[in-house]
Amino acid sequence: MSVIIPGMLDGERYIRKQIKPTSDRDGIMERYRLRRMDDLCVLQNKAPVWNEDTQSYVLNFHGRVTQASVKNFQIVHDIDPDYIVMQFGRVNDEQFTMDFRYPLSALQAFGIAMTSFHGKLACE
Repeated sequence: MSVIIPGMLDGERYIRKQIKPTSDRDGIMERYRLRRMDDLCVLQNKAPVWNEDTQSYVLNFHGRVTQASVKNFQIVHDIDPDYIVMQFGRVNDEQFTMDFRYPLSALQAFGIAMTSFHGKLACE
């Protein structure tokens, strides 16, 4: 998963920036395709690591996620792969938990979490 949000690098910190398209071909996705990254912050899902004990790929949620699910994910910052910007995962059959921090807003994090339900209904 790739997450692209408006932002501009100021040293090691992103500052919020508005992106106002000047044409139909000047949105966030078009800027990303053309590698015009100066006003964009790109975040990626963290790759799981192989666990010999469980014979599966796992992520460390530090106790916040208690059930395995294809919907579980962590989003990390490109600059520092150890900086977890957001994590989302299943805690029981009917509940999920979501943690987020800068540079995401609550609305952005919620929208990203909702995408984990799109197209994965039959995976579990």
